[in-house]
Amino acid sequence: MHERGKSDGPVLPAKLPNNAGSPVAEAVEGRGPVEGNTASETHAGRRAGQRASSDLERVRQVARKDRDARLTALLHHVTVDRLRSSFRALRPGAAAGVDGVTWHDYERDLEGNLRDLHDRVQRGAFRAKPSRRSYIAKADGRLRPLGIAALEDKIVQRAVVEVLNAIYETDFLGFSYGFRPGRKPHDALDALTTGIERKKINWVLDADIRDCFGSLDQAWLGKLLGHRVADRRVLRLIDKWLAAGVMEDGSWTVSDAGVPQGATVSPLLANVYLHYVFDLWAHQWRRRKARGDVIFVRYADDFVAGFQRRCDAERFLADLRERFASFGLELHPDKTRLIEFGRFAAAERHKRGKGKPETFTFLGFTHACVRTRTGRFRVGRITDKKRMRAKRRSLKIELRRRMHLPISVQGAWLRSVLTGHLNYYGVPGNSEALATFRFHLVRDWWATLRRRGQRSRLSWTRMSRHVARWLPPPRITHPWPRERFDARTQDRSPVR
Repeated sequence: MHERGKSDGPVLPAKLPNNAGSPVAEAVEGRGPVEGNTASETHAGRRAGQRASSDLERVRQVARKDRDARLTALLHHVTVDRLRSSFRALRPGAAAGVDGVTWHDYERDLEGNLRDLHDRVQRGAFRAKPSRRSYIAKADGRLRPLGIAALEDKIVQRAVVEVLNAIYETDFLGFSYGFRPGRKPHDALDALTTGIERKKINWVLDADIRDCFGSLDQAWLGKLLGHRVADRRVLRLIDKWLAAGVMEDGSWTVSDAGVPQGATVSPLLANVYLHYVFDLWAHQWRRRKARGDVIFVRYADDFVAGFQRRCDAERFLADLRERFASFGLELHPDKTRLIEFGRFAAAERHKRGKGKPETFTFLGFTHACVRTRTGRFRVGRITDKKRMRAKRRSLKIELRRRMHLPISVQGAWLRSVLTGHLNYYGVPGNSEALATFRFHLVRDWWATLRRRGQRSRLSWTRMSRHVARWLPPPRITHPWPRERFDARTQDRSPVR
């Protein structure tokens, strides 16, 4: 089942004790509560596969009990049942890969296809196909390249990720949130807000790793995976996906750096890489070098660090740049800033004759230093204006495309758009931005409907009836951060 011993890995920080950190760990710092992090079933979401079943419990137990164990028998957990669950978790309407096989095509002879796929995977005869290049628009107007994997690659990747999650969910630290089972962006947002408000935080490092997914060193990645995975068949599968390359306009290209963007397995591989390169190192840096309070929250390649002392922040930033350079990573110069932020930031800047404290953006929210009516410090969170503008632009284009559809069809679609927006951005203190988004949505819809014909113009009286029927009013959908944070950590967080 597993073996012990050194792998061909890099020189890494000494292993942390199993109880390192304590449960603030779960959200702000350190390792998460061990029992809660490993004994529960893996709730994987669309990127990580279906819930890990009980046959992975033995893997979790071994991984939890021995932090140095290298597990050797993993691929046999990629069963026909697990492949079937992976297939059912895929979106039926998703675009096809280079082979043109759609979800519905594969379903016609699902059991036969899955048995054949399982046989090829177990015999080592499975061949990864190149991803089909596609592009999506970013908030700044640029295009982000994505790779659309072939259907069978998606199925096998989801199954493999589910198996590997049974190992790595016992290892990953509490301040790592991105693309992890049972962890959502709002959990990271709650942790960050609670940490800043309860800890003595005066400086914030808002950092972004430049082209993280495209820059990961594949040689280092193989060594880092080898610290826990000793099943050569699983490692060969991952190597096949890394070497599969990309097809674009009939031309095949392959890169010796990075992981396939858009692939199901890529977020886990990136988390493994950053777990060793950043998380463990940062946690030990705080314990050994920091002179004041320090918090970390990382969501994939975007992370925020809070410091009590400026000297700690500046030293950490310098050390981090050196650490990243050793592993082929680099902080984005335009998206990495050290700012004065916290309960005393406004007063300290006023003494020096400076303006209000700067803000920073994390996971779609602009974070600012605000005061309640009673004068208590609070981290204010409002929708990022760039995200808001980009969303409005895309909606206006889509409204124009749907201009001549029945109003009921348009209304149902706009209701789903607005509901999704409210479900994400409906945090306490963000009511004004929610109302603004809905106002612009209504106005753009009205303008679109008034262009449909020249004989009569749609009056506001009639339009208001459509709005009342289809568009829900702005509302707060999330609790205060500390309430959910305390409930999630079972009120045991030492930041209190």
